[in-house]
Amino acid sequence: MTKLLIVALVLGFVLAVFLKVSGDSAGAADGAKGPKIVHNVYFSLKEPSDEAVAKLVADCKKYLAPQPGVDYFAVGGLAKDLTREVNDRAWDVGLHVVFVDRAAHDRYQDDEQHHKFIAENKATWAKVRVFDTIGH
Repeated sequence: MTKLLIVALVLGFVLAVFLKVSGDSAGAADGAKGPKIVHNVYFSLKEPSDEAVAKLVADCKKYLAPQPGVDYFAVGGLAKDLTREVNDRAWDVGLHVVFVDRAAHDRYQDDEQHHKFIAENKATWAKVRVFDTIGH
């Protein structure tokens, strides 16, 4: 039941992002060459203390937010009070990035700051789930 709630929340977020970007599916307004890429990452921590969650959130902001080609960026911990049976609660930190196009996403994946973020935080992760969506 909890997994269903999380799935519903994730789908709701993706739908909201699509509604935001649907008026510019080709990215023409910002010089992009294709549809936007919605990149959602869910981190499960080995030790999900409040301090560990805060550190990962801070590192996401430090290393990942200032990337070129990012149209939207958000990161935060699990909303502990949202416990409907459809909520997937098997994660601790959620990262949501909308790129102006595929090229911006690909640059982000190869960027030194992205690699530095991974190197500094990977040891704390029990599991990472990535959901990439094409925004039309």
